[in-house]
Amino acid sequence: MTNRLLALGEVLWDVFDQSTRLGGAPLNLSAHARRLGYEALLISAVGNDELGDRTMAKMADLGLNTTFVQRTSQFETGTARVELGLGDQTRFVISRPAAYDSVDISGEQVKQIQDWGPGWFYFGTLFSQRPEGKAVLDRLLEALPVCTKFYDLNLRPGGDSAELVGELLARADVVKLNEEELQTVHKAMGLPAAKEQFCREGLKRYGWSAVCVTLGERGCAMLSGGEYTEAEGYAVHVADTVGAGDAFAAAFLHGLVSKWHVARIAAFANRLGALVASRPGAIPDWDLHEVVQIAR
Repeated sequence: MTNRLLALGEVLWDVFDQSTRLGGAPLNLSAHARRLGYEALLISAVGNDELGDRTMAKMADLGLNTTFVQRTSQFETGTARVELGLGDQTRFVISRPAAYDSVDISGEQVKQIQDWGPGWFYFGTLFSQRPEGKAVLDRLLEALPVCTKFYDLNLRPGGDSAELVGELLARADVVKLNEEELQTVHKAMGLPAAKEQFCREGLKRYGWSAVCVTLGERGCAMLSGGEYTEAEGYAVHVADTVGAGDAFAAAFLHGLVSKWHVARIAAFANRLGALVASRPGAIPDWDLHEVVQIAR
């Protein structure tokens, strides 16, 4: 079922100067997708600690399924120190190993997921950079051959192995990355540096069905259905950009599922990303009426 989304990866707490907020790209994506009408199933782990307890409570408040969020005494619940820069220049200092690095999945659990029948499978680079995480990802990719695979690069310092990124690009159906990540892939894989040529050559080389390059406040470049567009961003007063890209990813996915024209998908994703950037935290409250009301 296309409205069922499986997300694999990190659950962590974003540590700001004045606050600590729940985040992690797979969790953020799942929360935003749920508000768009999707059933989201997250595979991750938290520690047997206070932050782990808070995570489970917050996920329940968000209406997220915690069936496959494991508890562990091996590591503490993940954290990331957030250093806000100008515009969309945000730096994360991520503590590893963390609880999500202990994720394991049994044959029975794989069967449960297969029976649930996700239409989409979302994954990134951070979780997969450790052998244990890569093994879990490999097992699920093999078990879910008909899922649409959504690879959101989300490269972080120390987690940008060219070999790993190249492999995941080749296994994806849909890819999302930012301008800096485009340059990394350009240098490592030899794809063109120009956005449209990058997208078209990526589709040709890897067989993607869609790809998007986010451009921060300038909007995005997107290729879907064989058509390419560059869509302007929406001007908002930015509270912080943490989670804005994950909201954008949820909107991108929704537009693809809805079979919208590429220009409509890009505009909708830009709107939702801008709305989330205008509010503190990765998963602020929002509704569709607010998304529609955003104007340039």
